[in-house]
Amino acid sequence: MTSLQIGRKVGRPAPFRIVAGYFASAVLCLAAATIALARAAPDLAAGRPTSPRVLLAVHLVALGFLPFAVGGGALHILPVLLRNGAPAWRARLALPLLWAGPVLAYGISAHRSSVAYPALIVTGAGVAILLSEVGVLVFQAPRGRIVLASRVGVVLSGLHALAAFVLGALIFGVGWRPLRSVSDERLVAIHLNIAVLGWLTMLIIAVGRTLGPMLALAPSAGERRLPVDELLLAAGLWLVLVGIATAPSVAAAGAVLILIALVRFGLLMNRVRRGQRLRGFEGPIAHFLTGLAFLAQAALTGLWLLHEHKPSGRLEELYVLFFLGGWAAGVTLGHLGKLFSLSAWASWTPGPRPRQTSLYPRRIWLVEALLFTVGIETLADGILAHSQATADIGVSALIASAAAAAAATLATWQAARPALGEPQAKNA
Repeated sequence: MTSLQIGRKVGRPAPFRIVAGYFASAVLCLAAATIALARAAPDLAAGRPTSPRVLLAVHLVALGFLPFAVGGGALHILPVLLRNGAPAWRARLALPLLWAGPVLAYGISAHRSSVAYPALIVTGAGVAILLSEVGVLVFQAPRGRIVLASRVGVVLSGLHALAAFVLGALIFGVGWRPLRSVSDERLVAIHLNIAVLGWLTMLIIAVGRTLGPMLALAPSAGERRLPVDELLLAAGLWLVLVGIATAPSVAAAGAVLILIALVRFGLLMNRVRRGQRLRGFEGPIAHFLTGLAFLAQAALTGLWLLHEHKPSGRLEELYVLFFLGGWAAGVTLGHLGKLFSLSAWASWTPGPRPRQTSLYPRRIWLVEALLFTVGIETLADGILAHSQATADIGVSALIASAAAAAAATLATWQAARPALGEPQAKNA
């Protein structure tokens, strides 16, 4: 039997060096985003969501951290769940191109078109290449066999990621306004919802049915005939988008469908938590549970915003903080460390392997999750109270969270050096 046949039967993740490159890039961008957030604290406390410093911090997360982190995770887990061969040259080519994302973030925040437009082209090329890799994985998934991730969900996630990127380029790059009656603030909300719900949340649900039990060593979910949760989420998302542009009642109806999908998925994750065979609590579950609380706060803030006749800068800040930061970035960050250690374990050189838990610094990631949660909530309190001092405390906790994530990632890298064929450091 050839290696290709073996890969098609059981799936082969991307090589550790590629996944490590994506995750290391994500951690660097996260550190840069928290530093930018520290500089933006005065603007956040004053209710200025469109200040250059706030825009830089937000876009370093959206165009830096998330593409690298989600890309690295997808390259490791999707080939396994779709019973496919290891990702090819596209994954390597996309990595350096995606580094134009942080440059694009700077160009947007500084309103420098000479920087933003070239960076937009290069970033777009990286996104397109990475999405084509995902498309190949879905297309080449074996037919007539049970795959462990929803093809429909993965495709919808990729299409929404592409739509969010193109819509952002059209709205912010060329000033396209599809509906003159829709304010700029609502266009931003449409763009943000497509990215967070259509791309990230859809991907979480599409792979989470299998990934959650796998990470927790819990019994797997039962087989299903239709991707009900993914279809509910997609229908709810587009009702929300229509509602943002037209009537709050339509958005509320969409929010109900999204809530149903998330409750169904949350109940599954709760069964995973109760059935896990791991000792103690781990980062992915911690971030997912707190992320649900952030998502609920984002939904309430968003509905409040839709009923406001005059846009509120503070409510906009809270919405983005809870939605993009607490939910999207938080859940992604929580899974980064676990998937990084799994990638190292799967790529171990021939011979005895260590226990996978020895590659995952669980306590550091739990500290990171605690600091992250405290940071988001304290920063939100600072925004509501018009208090820069409180906002500074929240940002400090987020910086400490990013430092803990970097330390945990470095610890896994040091412990995983034999996976690269290198001798392990004596102090690793």
